[in-house]
Amino acid sequence: MQASELKDLVVDALEETKGKDIVTLDVSDKTDVTDLMIVVSGTSSRHVKSLANNMVDKCKKAGVQPLGVEGEEQGEWVLVDLGDIVVHLMMPSARQFYDLERLWETTGIAAEAE
Repeated sequence: MQASELKDLVVDALEETKGKDIVTLDVSDKTDVTDLMIVVSGTSSRHVKSLANNMVDKCKKAGVQPLGVEGEEQGEWVLVDLGDIVVHLMMPSARQFYDLERLWETTGIAAEAE
């Protein structure tokens, strides 16, 4: 699956489960680890877990096996590594504290709101 198709699949899955403030960051020229980062907020730890589970299920059904999933038990910040895309599913407090959008923008990367 192409990265753009995977991005669309991920964003659709997040929107389907009412993810908040979905932002896509192109980091392809800043790191070799991944091409895109997607950051999304949930309204509660249960919502963050639900966002992650739905997205992972949709990816698996499309033939994309996540390389790793971290933080599911706490639900404060779940990271899903899909290879070309890394998805950060966060509670608003964690998102505000770590401010990944600003971190990557200060390195010259523009954020794209979905």
